[in-house]
Amino acid sequence: MESEKVSEDRLVEIETKIAFQENIIKDLSDTVYNQQKQMDTLYETLKHLIDQLRESSIMSAEGNLKDEKPPHY
Repeated sequence: MESEKVSEDRLVEIETKIAFQENIIKDLSDTVYNQQKQMDTLYETLKHLIDQLRESSIMSAEGNLKDEKPPHY
């Protein structure tokens, strides 16, 4: 009888630990998923800003050439 009680207590302890670990794994998985979504959003934003900067630089360079006086002036 005593042996069964110890085994049952041990089994309950193991089941509790497993349930806790499953919960932690789910939380970590959710965190990784959310971080990946944030990184994807930041990547797209950065890409967009780089494209805008390139366009701005090109337009600025073209604008400077138009505003310059030809060498014979």
